[in-house]
This record gives sequence, structure tokens and C-alpha cells, in this order.
Amino acid sequence: MPFTAGADLGGLRADLGAIPLGGVDSVGVAWALQSFDGWDSAEVRSEYTEREADHGAWASPVYLGSRPITLAGTVTAPDRPSLEDALERLRTAASLSDTTLVVYELTSPKQATVRRSGKCLFAYVTDRIATYSVLMTAADPRRYSTTLQSGTTGLPSVTGGLTLPATMPMTLSATTVSGVLNAVNTGTFETRPVLTISGPVATPTVSTLYPDGTVRQLLYSQNLQTGDVLTIDTDAHTVMLNGSVSRRRFMTVLSGWPTIPAGGSVIYQFKSSANNATARLTATWRSAWI
Repeated sequence: MPFTAGADLGGLRADLGAIPLGGVDSVGVAWALQSFDGWDSAEVRSEYTEREADHGAWASPVYLGSRPITLAGTVTAPDRPSLEDALERLRTAASLSDTTLVVYELTSPKQATVRRSGKCLFAYVTDRIATYSVLMTAADPRRYSTTLQSGTTGLPSVTGGLTLPATMPMTLSATTVSGVLNAVNTGTFETRPVLTISGPVATPTVSTLYPDGTVRQLLYSQNLQTGDVLTIDTDAHTVMLNGSVSRRRFMTVLSGWPTIPAGGSVIYQFKSSANNATARLTATWRSAWI
């Protein structure tokens, strides 16, 4: 029987690139997703060293490893040419480069960035039906919100104060509008933002203020000119000028790279050695789950 484009087949549902696994695509090919292994939990890296002349062992820090994910099911096409085309599209979607995998969980959709890490396995059942199995791996094991959050602020500015000439007695009053923005992570695991500074700005500093009073600072020792954009990836620990030139050697990281804690928030404070009304700090991030 023909399938309706855009229909949901029920059960498991995920998009591997443009392939709607668990649904029907725009040309009427039904992609049943019958097995989805690896999304439940990531691998764990840990070591235990046995204690000498004592019970138990010494435990090392525990870290999440990569997340291998196997997607398997059945493809049903209107005819043989459509089936061949569908399998070619799945080979392309299971890319050797970064591909977005979106998983439609009961609560809300989440995503991961994956790459092919094994053979694409296909088997013909009829001239219109085939089975498939693809192995993808997410190097970053976090499950991220599909909603990209962001915030932007300028440098602190001062308004009000004394205007000359003045008549005695004088009242001196001024208000400092701080260059701050708030970032909230609604997930269950810490997440790492991308911070973008747009010039012109002299020796910018980004301070991350935590609710417990902890402060982590990123200090850039160079000036940014008009049109310059400095991108700080706090996960990859890279500092790129205008998308192509590394400036990591000019960045001082005090107290560690900033993160947004699970179920919490931080405040980013933007400062410079000289005020400029057009300078901007932008933070982008996604809430994350383990």
C-alpha cells in the first residue's frame, strides 16, 4: 500500500540528516526504525588501581567516552528505482563528516553530531523492500537541545553624572550599566558555550560568574579592529580570529574554561581597557543531557 509523505510510522523516530527514520519522506519512501542502540547511554572511561595491603582500589576520575549509535530498520519504497535511490540517499546521509542526528524523545527532541564509523549494511527483501543498518558515532557524548540559545551585550557604559558648568551645591550621580548577560542550562549535564567578541575593542575580558561566587576569566591581550570577530570555543579550547587564524596564544585562561552547570546558570561579564559603544559579546549554547 502507498504511504503518505510526511506520515509518522509510530514508535522510534529520528532524523539522520535529511532521512526521516521512523517516518515517510517526500517521495513516499517509508523508513521504519526498528532498532536504535547507543542513545540510552554513552561509553565511560575510568581506571581502578588495586590498593596494596588493603581492601578495594583507588578510583581515577570518570569521564564519558564517545557514543556509538546503531540505527537499523526497513525501507519500503513504491518501486525498485525508488528503493535504489533511497539506499543511495542513506549512504550519503551516513556521512564521513559531521552530520546532525535529531532524536524525537517523549519529552522533547534532542540532537547529537555524528559521523559514520562502520559499514552501511543493506539487504534486499523484495524489489521494493530492504533492510538497513548504519553505525554512527558521536565524539561528543552529550545529548543537546535542538534549541540554540543566545545572548548579546555591549561593554559597560556610564550614564548621568556632572555636566559643566554647574551651580553649587552640586549633586553628583551616575549610573553604570554593566555589560552582562545571563545563560541558563535546563539540562542534566554541564554545557560549553561559544563566545564571540566583535570589534572594535581593546584587550577584552570575559568573566564567568557562578552562583557560589566562583569566577573564571578569559583575558585576550590583543586589540580587535572594526570588523574583527574573535570566536572562543570553550569545548574545543580554540580561539579563532575571523574564522581562520588561531589566536590561542594571546588568550589567558584563569581558573579553567567556563561551562554552564547542569540545571543552573551563569553570568557573563564583558569588559575592556577602553570603552567602545559598538563592541559586542555574544554567547551561544544548548542545554545538555548525559
